[in-house]
Amino acid sequence: MLRELHISNLAVIADARVELAPGLNCFTGATGAGKSLVIGAIEVLLGMRSPAEMLRPGVEEGRVSGVFEVRDVDVLQRIEQLTDAPIAAEGGEILLTRRLYASGRSSISLNGNPITLGMLKQVAEHLVDVHGQHDHQFLLKPANQLDVLDQFAGATELRRRYHDAYTQLQEAKQRLADLSANRNLRQQQLELYRFQAAEIDDAQLSPGEYEELSARASVLRNLEKLTKDATATHAALYEADGSVLERLKMMVAVIAELSLLDQNLRPIADSTRDATISLEEVAFDLSRYLDKLDLDPNESKEVEERLNVLNRILNKYGHSVEETLAHREQLGQQIAELEKATDDLSTLQDRIDPLLKQMTELGKQLSSKRRAAAKLLGPRVVHELRELGMEKAAFTTTFTAAPEPLACGLDQIEFIAQTNPGQLAQPLRKIASGGELSRIMLALKGILAAGDRVSVLVFDEIDANVGGRLGSVIGVKLRTLAAHHQVLCITHLPQIASYADRHLTVRKQIAGDTTQTNVRTVEGGERVEELAEMIGGQHITQTTRAQAAELLAAARGEFAPAVTVARPVRALSSSSRNGKPVRK
Repeated sequence: MLRELHISNLAVIADARVELAPGLNCFTGATGAGKSLVIGAIEVLLGMRSPAEMLRPGVEEGRVSGVFEVRDVDVLQRIEQLTDAPIAAEGGEILLTRRLYASGRSSISLNGNPITLGMLKQVAEHLVDVHGQHDHQFLLKPANQLDVLDQFAGATELRRRYHDAYTQLQEAKQRLADLSANRNLRQQQLELYRFQAAEIDDAQLSPGEYEELSARASVLRNLEKLTKDATATHAALYEADGSVLERLKMMVAVIAELSLLDQNLRPIADSTRDATISLEEVAFDLSRYLDKLDLDPNESKEVEERLNVLNRILNKYGHSVEETLAHREQLGQQIAELEKATDDLSTLQDRIDPLLKQMTELGKQLSSKRRAAAKLLGPRVVHELRELGMEKAAFTTTFTAAPEPLACGLDQIEFIAQTNPGQLAQPLRKIASGGELSRIMLALKGILAAGDRVSVLVFDEIDANVGGRLGSVIGVKLRTLAAHHQVLCITHLPQIASYADRHLTVRKQIAGDTTQTNVRTVEGGERVEELAEMIGGQHITQTTRAQAAELLAAARGEFAPAVTVARPVRALSSSSRNGKPVRK
């Protein structure tokens, strides 16, 4: 239930703190006093209405806060999942606050934790059900009528299972259609990718091979020059008469002998000897190099042929062996995907058949449950409508098999009503009377209320287009709803207001250039005065007071008192003594 509502700087409400009770809470007041603004504040709090232009002129910030008490464990768990706020740990008490700023932005918090507007709207679905003056339009759409019927039938879970099967079936059919339409193109791509992969595989590429072959080819192409020049260098260095090494060794011996005479030549002698040894190693390495320069005519041909193969593959698929091998891996993935698509094409039909069977079976169960529920719903709605003054009304549900399965089932339904004798039964969308639609909406809500987990029902002038004669009947209906829910109701009819468990009056006050709206609870004699004013307007008489007292007594199930009310109550303060208002 909504225990408390605090409104600050919203339109003509500067500051209002509204304490609400379990059961039926009725708001009354003159037209234009701001009764609907209270409902508007609730809608702003719950994200059902944009706060744009609702901020009180001249202020920087406005606020709407609501304290809710939630006892349903499942609802608490669902809200915790939506907001990640530990509500259950706080005794199921929820403080929702929405702040409005002159800049146009707003902020939202739940128990002090910031939440998004999307989260707020989802939370609101579990807390409050608001019905405005024109909400009977909801019933005009057959899709919404189907929702009402499924709720009454308790078929929500069955409908969800059907919808899941329907969705899976549609996805499988679409996949099959896509695969079938692209079959030829997919086969061509598969053949191309397989050819390219085989060509790369046949080349048997290995990292670093191209560089090694390029270096070997260079050697084979220049073998004659390498042999001639390397041989001449080796002879000059080592083999020829008067070679470099021969003469150098003579120099080493001379300097070594001189170093015995002068110690300062010792480092020079050592360096000369080391240089000679290094040159000898160079000569030996050069000799070994020449021994390996054997020309094999077949090798040159094989190297050139291999290089031609590599150049052809690399030019087609990559600038290097590594890039070509990476392209080959990508080809493998594409081939696997195309082969899988081909396999899917052959197996999708096998998958579609069980899904179609499952969806059809669930659809038949759903249709059967709906038809059974419709047979029960019709008489119950007729009973409610008779109590609401439509004694000759008839109400049925027509079923038409959908041309093809729909996301909501195999049925197309429509509510059919006959509101007056002699008139043809016709769909609700063709009923022109707003009053009749309002009563049908109230009848359906009363039937569905017991199983509805939403704890707070809000009716904004549900008595619109309804005469005063039916006020008491509607009051009884609202009180019956209030046995299962907290009901907030704006009304102009004293017959309805007399059934309230808590009666709140909304008054507009003008002080200079400022207009303010106040909301407060009326009890006892002050409540009699409020009802008397609703009956007779500003001119309150003993008769209207007696009528008001009779309404209250009748609503309590008592006999109306024969005595008249004492002298007029001029003013009552909001303070009380022993639970009763104190006169000023």
